[in-house]
Amino acid sequence: MHKLYKTHLPEACSTVNTYLFVEKPEEYIKFLVDGLFAEEVGRMTDEKSGEIQNAQIQIGHSRIMISQARGQFLGMKTSMYLYTNDVDHLYENAIKRGAKGEFEPADMDYGDRQAGIKDPAGNYWWISKRLETKEYY
Repeated sequence: MHKLYKTHLPEACSTVNTYLFVEKPEEYIKFLVDGLFAEEVGRMTDEKSGEIQNAQIQIGHSRIMISQARGQFLGMKTSMYLYTNDVDHLYENAIKRGAKGEFEPADMDYGDRQAGIKDPAGNYWWISKRLETKEYY
């Protein structure tokens, strides 16, 4: 590891972390909590506007930061690869909570059971369970 990365990290954070800017952060956080079984662990809001400046969401071992989109951050999209032990259940639950199915759960030739969704903010999630104990490559 390069010496630049030998630093204190906040609890549950990695060197690289997901930071999403969404137009309706309250609704998006509700989707993550209800649809993907996330946990909101912290929130900072602007005292005047009440807008979310930074909310921290925990999904399994990963932390996601969310903020109100404005200016150059409007319309920003991404995709995430989410490992779970029950692809089918998580896919169905996310669909019930407002996600759109991109592809239904299926066993892939590269050793994952996988499904794809598009969340209410337009981000893509590949929901996967590794079926093999070997690496992808």
